[in-house]
Amino acid sequence: MEKSCPLLIHFDKGTPAIANEIKEALEGNDVPAKIDAMKKAIMLLLNGETLPQLFITIVRYVLPSDDHTVQKLLLNYLEIIEKTDSKGRVLPEMILICQNLRNNLQHPNEYIRGVTLRFLCRLNETEIIEPLIPSVLQNLEHRHPYIRRSAILAVMSIYKLPQGEQILVDAPEMIEKVLSTEQDQSAKRNAFLMLFNCAQDRAINYLLTHVDRVAEWGELLQMVVLELIRKVCRTNRGEKGKYIKIIISLLNAPSSAVIYECAGTLVSLSSAPTAIRAAANTYCQLLHSQSDNNVKLIVLDRLNELKSSHREIMVDMIMDVLRELSSPNLDIRRKTLDIVLELITPRNINEVVLTLKKEVVKTQSGELEKNGEYRQMLIQAIHSCAIKFPEVASTVVHILMDFLGDSNVASAVDVAVFVREIIETNSKLRVSIITRLLDTFYQIRAARVCSCALWIIGEHCLSLSEVESGLATIKQCLGELPFFSMSEEGEATDSTKKVQPVNSMAVSSRRPAILADGTYATQSAASESAFSPPTIVQGSLASGNLRSLLLTGDFFLGAVVSCTLTKLLLRLEEVQPSKVEVNKATSQALLIMASMLQLGQSPVLPHPIDNDSYDRIVLCIRLLCNTGDEIRKIWLQSCRQSFVKMLSEKQLRETEELKAKAQVSYAQPDDLIDFYHLKSRKGMSQLELEDEVQDDLKRATGEFVKDGDDANKLNRILQLTGFSDPVYAEAYVTVHHYDIVLDVTVINRTKETLQNLCLELATMGDLKLVERPQNYTLAPESSKQIKANIKVSSTETGVIFGNIVYETSNVHERTVVVLNDIHIDIMDYISPAVCSDAAFRTMWAEFEWENKVAVNTVIQDEKEFLGHIIKSTNMKCLTAPSALDGECGFLAANLYAKSVFGEDALVNVSIEKQVDGKLNGYIRIRSKTQGIALSLGDKITLKQKGSS
Repeated sequence: MEKSCPLLIHFDKGTPAIANEIKEALEGNDVPAKIDAMKKAIMLLLNGETLPQLFITIVRYVLPSDDHTVQKLLLNYLEIIEKTDSKGRVLPEMILICQNLRNNLQHPNEYIRGVTLRFLCRLNETEIIEPLIPSVLQNLEHRHPYIRRSAILAVMSIYKLPQGEQILVDAPEMIEKVLSTEQDQSAKRNAFLMLFNCAQDRAINYLLTHVDRVAEWGELLQMVVLELIRKVCRTNRGEKGKYIKIIISLLNAPSSAVIYECAGTLVSLSSAPTAIRAAANTYCQLLHSQSDNNVKLIVLDRLNELKSSHREIMVDMIMDVLRELSSPNLDIRRKTLDIVLELITPRNINEVVLTLKKEVVKTQSGELEKNGEYRQMLIQAIHSCAIKFPEVASTVVHILMDFLGDSNVASAVDVAVFVREIIETNSKLRVSIITRLLDTFYQIRAARVCSCALWIIGEHCLSLSEVESGLATIKQCLGELPFFSMSEEGEATDSTKKVQPVNSMAVSSRRPAILADGTYATQSAASESAFSPPTIVQGSLASGNLRSLLLTGDFFLGAVVSCTLTKLLLRLEEVQPSKVEVNKATSQALLIMASMLQLGQSPVLPHPIDNDSYDRIVLCIRLLCNTGDEIRKIWLQSCRQSFVKMLSEKQLRETEELKAKAQVSYAQPDDLIDFYHLKSRKGMSQLELEDEVQDDLKRATGEFVKDGDDANKLNRILQLTGFSDPVYAEAYVTVHHYDIVLDVTVINRTKETLQNLCLELATMGDLKLVERPQNYTLAPESSKQIKANIKVSSTETGVIFGNIVYETSNVHERTVVVLNDIHIDIMDYISPAVCSDAAFRTMWAEFEWENKVAVNTVIQDEKEFLGHIIKSTNMKCLTAPSALDGECGFLAANLYAKSVFGEDALVNVSIEKQVDGKLNGYIRIRSKTQGIALSLGDKITLKQKGSS
């Protein structure tokens, strides 16, 4: 077993310094050079070097030094050197340092005394400590509190040694006397801590004797008291009543740390509603009184834990938690909303929604940078509330519809999706929502929001007035026809200049004008004679948002406009008795669609219309020219039914997720209950109990292998050298979150003793070697287990490579055996995760790194190939199973995973089945960092060919 090291110092230098240089510097009189030499010696010792020749030099030249830094470094050196031989006996030369330590404990300088006492806390050798005990006890009465504090800790450390109770028999009694007379709060805390750890009965007696004065004690001592109460109540649950009173009294302490610990102690000791309510109130007070955002996040985590175990009590605290939305930090607001949304009940839904509405209105007043993102969070929260409790939808939907024209596109899209779902699930609001949507449609500026709003208009305008209003709104937003003139087309064709994008800003300038009656209007001044003359529409801001977007080349929106016009005209035929009006409206719609096609095929725009949009618009034209009952049924009913099916599946998925979460926290009736604390009562020794716990730790880190899983363990063993090499090496690789542990087995296959055998490792990628393995001597045909720890800092495929270097008695030169490379698999760092479709699309648009992998596989079934990719990449398919039903020869699916470092990995699989049965298409990977995109692409390229 590796020895524990009490001292850790970061050391980047890979080449060890020359021992002679360190020795010369230590023997000199230059104090700065001596300090540097001591630092180098300590760091080399920590990195596996032995440096045995330095000890005598340090005893002769460093021990007598009066410099405080040198003395501190000397104690660090003495802390890490080996003080015992292979049999555990103290080395004879260690007696040389005892006199120096005794002198330090009687030194007139308080710093020297204090650091020496702290050094004794880390010594485990009784033979060295025993002669120093009288000097340590003298320091318990020193005039300086720093010395007394350190002396108490030294006494506690000595008493806890295996033979400490024999050499310090009356230590608890002495410390109890010190506790009763001590005035310094830190020294008092250390004395109580010593009694708590070494003589618990005395600590309890002292606490119960001074129970009325606990509230007056210092913060440090109160923290130790709470720790003592937790320990006592765990071992003896029957006595917790007398200690609960102490905890309640400390809830009013001036220290925030004490209050926080009190609340945590209350929750761990009692599940009574009164105690839980007191703890929750305390957390809420801390939440509002603390200014540190990290503290707020920690307190919110505690409230979240209370919500899981004591939801009924937390429901009453919902408005107190909701007050934290006043914090400017987005992470705090997000966590607050997450907690609140799970505490909503029919009793408090109205209060919560009212608060959320006020917060939404506040985001309009300020121009803060994060207002748009905060507004999006609020809209999503209100959406969730309205879906759970439809009765509140009417109070929020009209307010939210004001944000359809929000400059934050993500926020506007959330509003549009919310309105689309509410109008379907709450039919009573249909008329008011349609009226409001038609009134505010001209404010929408984003193409995605326009598309969603047009779909709502096409599906839910049912009456004659609604259909006519919908048609009029679309025509108004499209503006006058045509979208360009023939003269412009000729100029664009004849011109040798590069065609610039045409949009509303390029072809016209628009500004609001104030009319004589005080109302607003838009004054349009066209820069080209081809466009319609300026028009002034009184009382409204006629901005032609659809026209502006079409002139930027967004023909997908043009196809959506055509489909919406088609649905409205099909419905107009049903509700309008006058065929003349229907024909008139149809001819106008056909003219609009033809103008779109003409615009798409003209050289005025930077790129022509895409084939999909062209086919869609042509289909609408043909449909309006020849309408059949079957087609009418598809357009007016089937689309709506598909949306209803999508909503029902979404609700079903959410219900299943809630059931799965609910089942996680409860044990099944026939599950076995394993009480670890009772194992010692079954005859297990303390060592066996620790072994059980160690097995649990190994199981958690992947080291523990159950019966029958030997094959899995063997799969993780990598051969590092060849069978014919003089040294054979193989490594068992364990990956757990940020750590990689290499357990390397080295076998000497020669008849000679290998000296100074060292495993030299280097890394490539975001991997870092934590410590350099030390040198070993390997007997003939013997083996050695060498461990190496490596830290991982990002999700990137890394490589570990290196050599085994050794010397033999016959050959004085060093022999080098090159090791095979160890490739760290990205699959060890990513795990399946779930996110909403809107979040996926947002991340897809924001992430800058993309890796496009062409499909190249022998698999001929689309779904089988998708399943193979999901299994190979350890990702979650976000596309609903119903969306993948059927056999059409095409498949598109979104996959999502998250790494242990919090990185997002997005994958889109788009494949098509060719005539010959082969699959063709692309797998696109997007991520925020380059490493995960490249590594995941390499993994897919390697695994996609076969199904094995």
